[in-house]
Formats: sequence, C-alpha cells, structure tokens
Amino acid sequence: MSDTGPLTGEHLAIDLVNTRPATEDGRADLLDTPQRLAAWLALEPALQAEAGDATPTAADLAPVHAVREHVDAALQALLHGNRPPKAALRGLTEAERAAPAVRELDWDGAAVTATPKRTGRLGVRLAARLAEAAADLLTDPAIGSLRKCEADDCVAVFLPAHPRRRWCSPTRCGNRARVARYYRRHKGRAPS
Repeated sequence: MSDTGPLTGEHLAIDLVNTRPATEDGRADLLDTPQRLAAWLALEPALQAEAGDATPTAADLAPVHAVREHVDAALQALLHGNRPPKAALRGLTEAERAAPAVRELDWDGAAVTATPKRTGRLGVRLAARLAEAAADLLTDPAIGSLRKCEADDCVAVFLPAHPRRRWCSPTRCGNRARVARYYRRHKGRAPS
C-alpha cells in the first residue's frame, strides 16, 4: 500500500470518507476515475457483491462522490460535537431510496436463502449501499468514539478499537510520527 493509496479496514462509510486524503497540494481524490473506483471496490469486500462483474464508468462517479460528501459532512459535525447537517442526512436517505435493497429469495438445495439485490446503474447501487453503511455507522453508539488522526498532515478518521489509538494507521501516520519524534529528540546532539 502506498502512502497515498486508500486506507481500508475501518467501517465502510469511514473507508469511503478516507478516500480524500490530504496532500501537499490539498485534498486528493482516490476515486476520481472509473479505474480508481474499480480498484477501491476490489479492496472493499462489502461492495464486491454489489458491483458484481460491472465495470464502473464516469457516470458512476457522481453518486458515489455525493454520498462521500454527505458522510464527510455528518462525520465532521459529529467530530466537533455538532448536529449533522440536515442536507447531509437527507442526501444519504435519498441515496438509499434511489436503489433500495430487495431480498431475492432462492432455494440452495437445502433451505430458502434471501440475498439483498438492488437494481439500477452501478453508481446508484453503490451509492445506496454506501448510504446504508453510513446510516448504520451514524446510528451506532460507537460513533461517539470517532476520532481524527493525530498526525499533523492527515485528515483521516477512524473508530478506535483501543482507547489509546492515535493514528489512522500505525504503519503510515504512526511510523511518521514516531520518526519525527525521534528526530526532534536527537536533533542537535553531538555524536558520542
């Protein structure tokens, strides 16, 4: 994973928001092309069933970006102890409404199975699934422990599994912070 590659492994809605990392030139967009969206989908097991064999197109980017902006607005408000914007919550609801999941019933040879299926363009289906994940996150009591990475140049957010967690990734921001701290402590010391 490169330093500018997407962070994954958090809640799906947090992984989505974290696809806009900070760079020296401002915020980057790791989902700015259909190819990069496809690469991110390959990293997110929760979205692979929704995407199926479909290949993202340019038209699929806008609904995903819109949901990302709504989730980000809601999370930023919560990080600052504020109420999420009504427009963000309404936008997430509308994204879910655009491609509701219907449980498709089937027989697997031994029992009836129910698999959630959505219809519509890939981007609309992905946006609905991401909005659903955001709704799950925003209504989870764990949202109260949401944190922003403590690295100066990072804007990533995370839900800490451990109360002492400070960085979005121990191998990215954690290592950089430890190296910087070591450098500051040892800077200016004469060699022995």
